[in-house]
Amino acid sequence: MLLVMHVTGETKGDQVQITVNGEIYGTYPLEKDQTIEVTEGEFHNVIRIEDGQAYMEEADCPDGYCKEQGRISGQKQTIVCLPHKLVVEVIRQNDTDSKAADDELVPDTIAK
Repeated sequence: MLLVMHVTGETKGDQVQITVNGEIYGTYPLEKDQTIEVTEGEFHNVIRIEDGQAYMEEADCPDGYCKEQGRISGQKQTIVCLPHKLVVEVIRQNDTDSKAADDELVPDTIAK
């Protein structure tokens, strides 16, 4: 199967948005190196933004899978910590809910 995608503009996101249990915890610029500590109830996560990329530096969840998901920097990339209901997602600064941004990722052609 051949998948052809048409992507316009820069696909690298400008910010990282962190949500906990479906609620926005915070939005942070990817251009600024920083460490975000998220402590909600019984759990603790540490998200690190460094060199335009974000990753899960620490997590006290039982499986630790979120720490293995690597670094993210592209639009719509995510890191998910299921036990803590925490999501780290790269978003565009000016296009957080734009349908046009979603349309950029839709394949133009799928051929077999």
